[in-house]
Amino acid sequence: MPFIPHTEQDVREMLDAIGVDSLEALFDEIPAELRAGPLQRVPTALSELEITRLMRERAAGDSQPLCFIGAGAYEHHIPAAVWEIVTRGEFYSAYTPYQAEASQGTLQLLYEYQTMMASLTGLDVANASLYDGASALAEAVLMAVRVNRKSKSRRVLMPRTVHPLYRDVVRAIVRNQGIVLEELDYDRVRGCVDPVSLSAFDGQDVAALVIPQPNFFGCLEEVDALTDWAARNGAISIGVVNPTALALLAPPGEWGERGADIACGEGQPLGVPLSGGGPYFGFMCCKQAHVRQLPGRLVGRTVDLDGRPGFTLTLQAREQHIRRSKATSNICTNQGLMVAAATIYLALLGPDGLERVARACHANTRALVERLERVGAVRAFAEQPHFHEAVLKLPRPADQVLARLAEHGVLGGLDISGYYPELGPALLVCATETKNDDDLDRYAAALRAALD
Repeated sequence: MPFIPHTEQDVREMLDAIGVDSLEALFDEIPAELRAGPLQRVPTALSELEITRLMRERAAGDSQPLCFIGAGAYEHHIPAAVWEIVTRGEFYSAYTPYQAEASQGTLQLLYEYQTMMASLTGLDVANASLYDGASALAEAVLMAVRVNRKSKSRRVLMPRTVHPLYRDVVRAIVRNQGIVLEELDYDRVRGCVDPVSLSAFDGQDVAALVIPQPNFFGCLEEVDALTDWAARNGAISIGVVNPTALALLAPPGEWGERGADIACGEGQPLGVPLSGGGPYFGFMCCKQAHVRQLPGRLVGRTVDLDGRPGFTLTLQAREQHIRRSKATSNICTNQGLMVAAATIYLALLGPDGLERVARACHANTRALVERLERVGAVRAFAEQPHFHEAVLKLPRPADQVLARLAEHGVLGGLDISGYYPELGPALLVCATETKNDDDLDRYAAALRAALD
């Protein structure tokens, strides 16, 4: 069967209608050297039976390496029920609730998601939803500048302990908005921002302070001191958080004396597979006082004229609904499928289940680091508490070590030497609840071989 289902007669009639002699003439403006030409490497068409066998053979040849890479995308166990439910037609195709009165199921799910995320972060309201964690931080920075009407500087303090790719995304999105990102360095011993260093900005006009927890190194920042500094100096505090970690750590709404103003992050750990890089979804929560500047959608619970409960879109201040200049963001999608997965994941695990996952992640990372230190790695920032990531210093270039580990079926972490050259050959490793003692021993053995 041809790839294009037009008959020769169809093609001839179309060419006659537009006054062109041939299909080639349609593309005569493209230089010959830029044309693809015949697809030399595309094989002859196979039958269904043949292609099925081929794909099975290829699948059988794929290895399943052990993954110890974190850095913003995490391998967690996802209960089978999550995607069994999410892929039902009611969720699978209900992308966005354009007609609220006809989208009650979708709106109820979003409402429950918002309720869970607000509870998890300790803040008043949550939106639904954002593209990913990096763009969520960018939206949070834009929101903070809008919220802080007293500040005229549009200066935002951005610690280097924030994910380097997040910082790149934020810079790309806000650089034409007149917003200035000023990087805060970190303590080389503890791997986190020293609150004392903020005294250099005392009395200055600062719009917002970004606070990662845990930070990119897996270290725990002194969030109370940082949040209180922001409050004293008239700056909006933005927490960038790992939702799994919030099952153990103090939520942003409880940081310092008054809590963080905004919290955001990547929702992928909540029931979304790695999926080769996406799609993921960002989340954002804030205090009630800032809700009018919250991007995305906000779903509310109400009653109809007969007193029956229902759900409605109470806030959707985006460019599709109001004047572009008044829109709070350019978010044009809902990431509804990922949000549905997160909602079901959180509902199935509950607070106790999520805490058990977080404790297992922390325990496995500690056990992994201990094993790797015994075979030649040295943990950086050893005195600082951390969650389920850690930085290891190596006696040889990290990229070479990772290549050797891959030969043993181990994805050993992320080479962060390029992002933080001052650390030398450094590797960011992560262990979640999916790993057992045998997996950790296998990594340690592979690292010993790689360093020999």
